[in-house]
Amino acid sequence: MFYDAGPLLFERAKHLRNHQTDAEIKLWGYLRTHPLGFKFRRQHPIGIYVVDFYCHACKLVIEADGSIHALPHIQEYDLQRQQQLEAEGLTVARFTNHDILKRTEQVIMQINLILQTYTTPPSGGRGV
Repeated sequence: MFYDAGPLLFERAKHLRNHQTDAEIKLWGYLRTHPLGFKFRRQHPIGIYVVDFYCHACKLVIEADGSIHALPHIQEYDLQRQQQLEAEGLTVARFTNHDILKRTEQVIMQINLILQTYTTPPSGGRGV
């Protein structure tokens, strides 16, 4: 589930969990309810990265992108990062912080549409 993440990455993830952006806090408010029965983790180590949100049952990564992600060198890094995550068999969904904060219902609907493409979550309806 951690794809060989090291101990330093776990420390970084813990720091990020304690210093979330407003958009991450808002999105976590929804994802922590186990939408459609799927469990999400926040600031989750995967390989050499810490992803904003991760659902192991459907191998879905959700990223909340702030304005810095509009910079060309950050976009290039994000693309490489996404390609590496996808090479591990993960799906990556990206939303801007602006959309999460101002178009919350549309973001939630998009997430639900993605989740609906996966099979029924594990028994008990709470996910892995």
